[in-house]
Amino acid sequence: MLLFATICSFSLKKEKSRMNQCLRITFVVDVGSDILHSLVHKYAKKLSIEGMVQPVTNTMIKIMACGPKEKMDEFLDALHEAVGLKKLHDIQIEPFFKDRDYRGVFRVLE
Repeated sequence: MLLFATICSFSLKKEKSRMNQCLRITFVVDVGSDILHSLVHKYAKKLSIEGMVQPVTNTMIKIMACGPKEKMDEFLDALHEAVGLKKLHDIQIEPFFKDRDYRGVFRVLE
């Protein structure tokens, strides 16, 4: 019985450390703001987040990002700092189920 409890406890710790969160984030940027490369891609790469970012219109950007919950929280903090600097407006964040394999990379689609 003790062996079973030890195995279960190990698997729960392993599962907890692999918990990923996927978020769909949309926002409006100021005209001429190079937010795609300067902020989004930089932090996604730094935090090992996978997914993609693409423009929806000239000023609206959509991000599909997946990663460990702690890293996603840091990513959102970086985006919220940009909101404080008046670079982003109308930010919307919603969770989603990962529907494709991003193969561990973050792509910038233009």
